[in-house]
Amino acid sequence: MLEYFALFLVFFVFLVVFYGIIVIHDIPYEIAVHRNHPQQDAIHVAGWISLFTLGAIWPFLWIWATLNRDAIHGKDLSSNKEIDALTTQVDSLKVEFNELKQQLNKED
Repeated sequence: MLEYFALFLVFFVFLVVFYGIIVIHDIPYEIAVHRNHPQQDAIHVAGWISLFTLGAIWPFLWIWATLNRDAIHGKDLSSNKEIDALTTQVDSLKVEFNELKQQLNKED
């Protein structure tokens, strides 16, 4: 009975370590997704490749994932909330300008 428990424990530890290695090598990709990095797919592929190089390139992937200059400087160009708000404001100003122009033309 103790042999079966030891065998189960060996397999369990093997699976946890195997899964842990995969999760750890996926950290740069998760950083890239969180920071909305433009090259996140390439970082993900390189993370899988780093599994086969025994993690030799993994530290460089971490650095690459954090080098999104837009996220570093607080300019997230992919979120268009500010752009959409400005576009809406410009459109409303255009409508107001056209109404004022029509009123001036009617007075003449």
